[in-house]
Formats: sequence, C-alpha cells, structure tokens
Amino acid sequence: MEIQINGETKYYPSELNLQSLIAELNIGNQAIAVAVNRDVISRSQWAECVLRTGDVIDVVRAIGGG
Repeated sequence: MEIQINGETKYYPSELNLQSLIAELNIGNQAIAVAVNRDVISRSQWAECVLRTGDVIDVVRAIGGG
C-alpha cells in the first residue's frame, strides 16, 4: 500500500488504520491534528479510520509560543 504522509510517499505491506500509523510514527502522545484526504480525523476516530492506497495524510503538530 502506498500513501503520502506530509508530502512524502511511504509504502506499507498491508492496510492499516490511522491509530496504527500514528503509533508507528511514534508521535501519538504529542499535540497533533491529523487529516486524511483533507478531512480532519478526531483522535477518537483514529482506530476506525482505515487507510487505503493513495490516501494523503497530513500531520500537524501544535507549537506553543507567544
């Protein structure tokens, strides 16, 4: 399966859900927002969001400042 994550093409041997992808990227405990094909997916829906070939995932990290 081929997907794009923040503009970079990644290959995975099989389908996975968004929660598994975030865990694999080791960023799940950070303040992030995730969109799949430009639709923001709430954290409570990550496990139900099955990724497919061609999906475009955008991960945005919150940055504090003043």
